[in-house]
Amino acid sequence: MSLPSHPLPQAETKQESTYAGEAPSGPPQSRLLAPADPGPLPAPVPLVPAARARVFTLALQAGGAFLAVFFALLLGGWSGLPLLMAPFGASCVLAFALPDSPLAQPRSIIGGHALSTAIGLLLLHTAGFHPWSAALGVALAIFLMGVTRTLHPPAGADPLLVLLGGASWSFLWAPAVLGALWITAAAWAFHRASGRHYPQRWW
Repeated sequence: MSLPSHPLPQAETKQESTYAGEAPSGPPQSRLLAPADPGPLPAPVPLVPAARARVFTLALQAGGAFLAVFFALLLGGWSGLPLLMAPFGASCVLAFALPDSPLAQPRSIIGGHALSTAIGLLLLHTAGFHPWSAALGVALAIFLMGVTRTLHPPAGADPLLVLLGGASWSFLWAPAVLGALWITAAAWAFHRASGRHYPQRWW
């Protein structure tokens, strides 16, 4: 006696085909996991014009410092009054390259150099040169420049310059004060000619 054959339901047939290893219908899985196309990347910003402008600005500032030092030497030779000392090189960096800095304003350049030089001269002509007097000169310069709001980093070297060189009291007038006035005037003329506002404040 044979049993009647019954066809399987459609759902079971589809399930068996899946078990048999047939690929399911629908989009491939690799396409579902693929990242979306971001499209064309933006063009890189050219850096050459900015670099050229920066180099031109630096060259212009260096040229201003060159003229200040050059004419200070010419005027000093013509007048017989020295207008330069080593710390003025660092003052030119501030006055020509960083004119917006509070350390580059006339109050700081002139007041800082005058005060620090006076401290060095006072110590030299009262106590003489000693390791402690040289160290005290720098310390007093920093302290008093801060108190009087004339902080100017290059002027911190003035007491050492005075004590090591055995300068006379005339050193306070020339080159310290006259030279600081010249650096300030040269920076003002340079920035005015280049269309930049300097100083931010006179005093």
